[in-house]
Amino acid sequence: MERAEAYGFSGAMSGAFLLSCLLFAAVSRRQRGPYMDEVFHVPQAQAYCHGRFLQWDPMITTLPGLYLLSVGAVKPAAWLLGWTGSVVCSVGMLRFINLLFSAGNFYLLYLLLFKIHQKNKAVSGFQRILSALTLAAFPTLYFFTFLYYTDPGSVFFTLFSYLMCLYGNHKTSALLGFCGFMFRQTNIVWTVFCAGNVVAEKLNEAWKTELQKKKDEKISSRKGSFSDLTRILQFLVEYLLSPKNLVTLTVLTWPYIILVSLFFVFVFINGGIVVGDRSSHEACLHFPQLFYFLSFTVFFSFPHLLTPTKIRKFLLSLRKHPVQYSLVTVISLFLIWKFTYVHKYLLADNRHYTFYVWRKVFQRHELVKYLLVPFYLFAGWSFADTLKSKSIFWILMYFVCLLAVTVPQKLLEFRYFILPFLIYRLNIPFLSLYRQLLELAFYILVNAVTFYLFLNRTFQWENSDEVQRFMW
Repeated sequence: MERAEAYGFSGAMSGAFLLSCLLFAAVSRRQRGPYMDEVFHVPQAQAYCHGRFLQWDPMITTLPGLYLLSVGAVKPAAWLLGWTGSVVCSVGMLRFINLLFSAGNFYLLYLLLFKIHQKNKAVSGFQRILSALTLAAFPTLYFFTFLYYTDPGSVFFTLFSYLMCLYGNHKTSALLGFCGFMFRQTNIVWTVFCAGNVVAEKLNEAWKTELQKKKDEKISSRKGSFSDLTRILQFLVEYLLSPKNLVTLTVLTWPYIILVSLFFVFVFINGGIVVGDRSSHEACLHFPQLFYFLSFTVFFSFPHLLTPTKIRKFLLSLRKHPVQYSLVTVISLFLIWKFTYVHKYLLADNRHYTFYVWRKVFQRHELVKYLLVPFYLFAGWSFADTLKSKSIFWILMYFVCLLAVTVPQKLLEFRYFILPFLIYRLNIPFLSLYRQLLELAFYILVNAVTFYLFLNRTFQWENSDEVQRFMW
């Protein structure tokens, strides 16, 4: 990092943290007590603060990583500063943990952008800082910085694990992946993703060697034609059936293999992936979740995905491959028809934006969910097109992880899209400075509207005296 870039990054991070502190104070003044899921998280952390580590709220579905880390941070700070009484492990103190995670996420996002795009000399330090600032302000993640939720910590350890993986520190990466798993069980998928990065790199090297042997065959590991894909899949099967190659991959990825093995032991002993209340978190094959994620990504990455050039290229591709697109359309219609699930929370809780998205869009008419298929096709094509700079093996690995982390979820919940979105966004090429500024301005606008609604547009339910607020 050059000196000017280091100063610029320090200034951006300090300014962002100061602004977050001011916003944190505003949220804490307006919502002093626990809100939404904090009703479960805060008392559980406070029980740990008082040494009651065997006490557990059965409504909590995640492992105790957030509470253990909170106690490990707050207790020493309270001892050093002489804090006593209710201020220790108060709602404000616990929420402040996520403010620290948010600063850490900003730093990790910058380091990841630097590492992933280090070969692109056309990217300036200012663009890296701007992109890191934009992703740190990603609305769905940034909002939960100010509440005592698992999301900021979950993202922190997952991004840290990914960074260590890219630097080849796989034992450290697996250890950080375990920390991420302790915040949210589904983060085990991103441990698999880290292992997949190693595997994809080896596969790409072997594939390039294979191409060198067949110079007369014009095949590229980054082409998208079906004939090339068939050859690549054939190569993939042959490579993975080789005992020598399997031993090499095992030696490289053994820390991740151990962690994934421990995960399966946990699932077996626990009787499932969810701890606590399982009635509202049942796994199912909810394939339309992939379509919702793609729509979510287009909305938050429209400077990348929703451009006139992209639309023209998509229409040209549509005209060149009508049979393939027709087949994908039929499959998409079938998946929507047979595998659409509507969670009871989605229909009942009018505090979440998803409630209004579902009511205003999908519930307008039974046919709406089918009429959106052309948009899903464009979103999927545009999404994949932005990843064409990655190897086909990396893309296949990412899509497997994307399916694993989204499809089993019955509830449409934007928080579940945070990590797959960030991983995607980190790995696509940089835009022009104008489009980067447009993206940042859009995020700032969405955040401003979100916090305005949360702080000022309160309402009450008929059967409750508590103040209700709109949120993600």
